[in-house]
Amino acid sequence: MDDEYKDVKWLTQSIHNLYIHRLAVHPDFQNQGKAREMMDFALALARSKKTSFLRLDTFSKNNRNLTFYEARGYKRLGNIYFPKQSEHPFYCYEKVLTYE
Repeated sequence: MDDEYKDVKWLTQSIHNLYIHRLAVHPDFQNQGKAREMMDFALALARSKKTSFLRLDTFSKNNRNLTFYEARGYKRLGNIYFPKQSEHPFYCYEKVLTYE
């Protein structure tokens, strides 16, 4: 885990970590469900490894991503900053996975 993420109040312990650091779809392929397919793949991968959670961050001004992640059950937990990229924060999200 990079230092920027250490102060976030995560829901789970930071062991068996899986993080999504970037999700992007080329403009020629947007609005075709590609982001959903990639997130479904990440979730299936996490489940196959019996991981407790998935974590990610996204730019606070990207309302489309915020809505997308929250609709998929990710909970916003804190902010981090990358001053070289923006004066605005990135929001950190986590989804806790359950197994029956």
